[in-house]
Amino acid sequence: MNLGFSREEEAFRAEVVAFLDDWRDLDAFYCQGHHWERVRALFRAMGERGWLALVWPEEAGGLAMPLSWEYLLWDEVAYARAARNPLASGIVAKTIIRHGSEAQKREWLPPIRAGELHFSLGYSEPEAGSDLAAVRCRAERRGDTYVVTGQKCWQSYAQDMDCLWLLARTGSQESRGAGLSLFVVPRDAPGVRVGPLPTLDGDQLNEIHLDAVEVPVASRVGPENGAWKIVGEALADERHIQFAPKRVRRDLEEVVAFAREHQLVGHPHVRRSLADLAVRVEEAEIWGLRVLDAMQKGRDAAVEAAANKVVHTLACQEIARAAMAFGGPETLVDGNRMNTLWRQSLWETIGGGTTEIMRSIVARQGLGLGGRR
Repeated sequence: MNLGFSREEEAFRAEVVAFLDDWRDLDAFYCQGHHWERVRALFRAMGERGWLALVWPEEAGGLAMPLSWEYLLWDEVAYARAARNPLASGIVAKTIIRHGSEAQKREWLPPIRAGELHFSLGYSEPEAGSDLAAVRCRAERRGDTYVVTGQKCWQSYAQDMDCLWLLARTGSQESRGAGLSLFVVPRDAPGVRVGPLPTLDGDQLNEIHLDAVEVPVASRVGPENGAWKIVGEALADERHIQFAPKRVRRDLEEVVAFAREHQLVGHPHVRRSLADLAVRVEEAEIWGLRVLDAMQKGRDAAVEAAANKVVHTLACQEIARAAMAFGGPETLVDGNRMNTLWRQSLWETIGGGTTEIMRSIVARQGLGLGGRR
């Protein structure tokens, strides 16, 4: 039984690590918006190597590698603190490959593959966060154009992206998920307004207002009212890279370095705390591999992915809280690395699906709980 990665996979990991040596100072995993121009340059450099299209099929311009290669790539990028994996080469491109027209593939896939075209996810709304079937942003068809009006909120990096991957209602409100469609909308289209929603870690999410934005029918991806199934497929495509476990390991390594620098590691409470956290890091890495294993075997990894998200979130938050607990007044200073870890960990609870929703998936689908009485 081989419980590790193959020789070829480890060679690729080593190639990624060597490549990232030139980007070690980027530190854009947090507050990516503060470093966007260099992050874009990083993605261009990755695009030159074909890494943004690692698992795309060859006919779409990809390298057709196994999912494990994509897992290793973004795990090492997260460990290097260089950036987060872009939506464009993942959710967006994989959906276009599967459901887009030939014209859409020709227009959008090459610049995505090259790291030149980037997207922000336009799903959530003030009254439709985890419940996307409640989306109210409306797209009304008028001939060869849709007119889109509504609001989106909590979009990551929308201030810097080129396009919105927009979920809008084309059916009645009562149709719920059966009345939704997907669109590609340029961020600079007339009627699109992006405003900041500052976050505790010094970065920002965004709110987006769409005021009678005209979107060509040719920019709809998939059939009208057919987005619900497409969105579910796209989220499933990304489960193995959504939460990089080596990011959690890097968090702990930084806390350990802080404890050593301040001569805290000799304290029994600190040593006990760090030992407990090391176990949590191992747990996060094991769950990440469980998700990857399920996906590579072609299984629905929804339960594993939900459990992985919960474990990942709790590990990040416990590591950050521990540093704040034994680090003293210095950790309260804005800009201190331990303070940054703590501030950023707070919104992990909602990022990528709320922890409460993830637990309900595990309970209902994994444990068979919560059925009708």
